[in-house]
Amino acid sequence: MIRYRFVDEIRAEHPVKRVCDLLGWDRSSYYGWKERQPARDAKSASDEDLLVEIRQIHDASSGTYGALRVTRALHRRGVVANRKRVARIMHEHAIQGMSKRRRKSLTRQDRKAVPARDLVRRDFTAPMAGLKLVGDITELPTGEGKLYLATVIDLCTKELVGWSIADHMQAELTEAALRMAHQQGRTAGNAIFHTDRGSQYTSRLMQKPAVSWTSASRWAGPDPATTTLPQSPSSAASNPR
Repeated sequence: MIRYRFVDEIRAEHPVKRVCDLLGWDRSSYYGWKERQPARDAKSASDEDLLVEIRQIHDASSGTYGALRVTRALHRRGVVANRKRVARIMHEHAIQGMSKRRRKSLTRQDRKAVPARDLVRRDFTAPMAGLKLVGDITELPTGEGKLYLATVIDLCTKELVGWSIADHMQAELTEAALRMAHQQGRTAGNAIFHTDRGSQYTSRLMQKPAVSWTSASRWAGPDPATTTLPQSPSSAASNPR
């Protein structure tokens, strides 16, 4: 203990009895601590040796190994140490591992949605711009909370042709992104909009006539949803039939 170490450090100048009596400490406890000190010193030394091994293993893992994997690596080296001891030493010296966070899917399927034909059939190429579009939603953590970004990407040019950002994942978010692409003339006649099964993309809002596109096929096979779009206003003007 710290108090007994203090007594031990000044015993050459001040008798143990006088110091303990003055401070109200038990001399027998001090002498018992003194007898056990060699064992503690040996353990401390072994902890220092173990720390060197732990640092080597942790550095070799690019700082990713936690106590469990460090312990296993020690055992492979023939070093005997239990996980609790390794965890204690790592904690004392601020050595931390890294764990992979599982990606949380934002897709929430609407089981009542009507299945539709797969218009893409896993062919994510397009012979011209505006013919095949894909959409998705991305979560953006910020200091003031989460934001959600809906995007529309052209499979031919790989360009972002429509987007919308909000603090919610409702259908208005995806509708606004697709509307931007349509109003800016980035959709050709009978363009295909391909997404996952998220309820935002299969919502009634995306199927309303006021949205200015049709939704003859909401689902695309077992996984995605596909929407056929009419020709955008600017495309229709430049390509009269």
